[in-house]
Amino acid sequence: MVDNASSDGSVAMVEEEFPQVRLIANSENVGFTVGNNQSIAVSRGRYVLLLNPDTEIVGDALATMVEYLDHHPQVGALGPQLLNPDGSIQSSRRRFPTLATAFLESTILQQWFPRNRVTRHYYITDRPDDEVQEVDWVTGACLLARRETIEEVGLLDEGFFMYSEELDWCRRIKAQGWQVVYLPTARVIHHGAQSSEQVKSFQHIQFQRSKVRYFHKHHSSWQAEVLRLFILATYLYQLIVEALKWLVGHKRPLRMERVRAYWRVLESRLV
Repeated sequence: MVDNASSDGSVAMVEEEFPQVRLIANSENVGFTVGNNQSIAVSRGRYVLLLNPDTEIVGDALATMVEYLDHHPQVGALGPQLLNPDGSIQSSRRRFPTLATAFLESTILQQWFPRNRVTRHYYITDRPDDEVQEVDWVTGACLLARRETIEEVGLLDEGFFMYSEELDWCRRIKAQGWQVVYLPTARVIHHGAQSSEQVKSFQHIQFQRSKVRYFHKHHSSWQAEVLRLFILATYLYQLIVEALKWLVGHKRPLRMERVRAYWRVLESRLV
């Protein structure tokens, strides 16, 4: 277990209640990717599981995932079907993004055009949710990878502080000839996709910065730069909209919070 400088007493609790657990207590938040790599480096199993702390395993999902890899040696990594807390299916399988995908997915344009053809293709909405299928990549809230595969393709890229690291990993896994599979017979509840009015600038910065880095690494520097400037322009637009709403007195505390958050994104320049 890796602790990224938490301040809620987690380290002391684990040391006291679970002395058999190997605990790596970092003095600072080194990021999601580095933390996972630290765990992978000291692990010994034939498979490695990435599992978010905001998840709940349903039934024998882990055993189902392990059994599938045991019987399908060509599969390097797989992800289960993720569920929202209300039991609805959470999108967790993807095709590799194109530049058009990056312009639309998780930007203001997706809010304007929520059912656009580009993102529907990206989310694989043309295939059944209950079908075991090979995909380009699965989200990292729960991802089981083969040790042999990791030894061949390498650890997670620590240039991604958080977000897009599993996308990059799956791309490298498939580039080496392994398959990536979506396995809906295993189910995991993921609480992280709940909507909120709160805007957290750190998450926005890391998400969009990782998106830009992915395009720089796997596509071209010019596409990454065009994407970076476009994303910054969308945050400038949103900042102006929120500032105007603040001026007319609509939910002023919320509007000011968003203005400050979007300004921090612009200040970062996503570099």
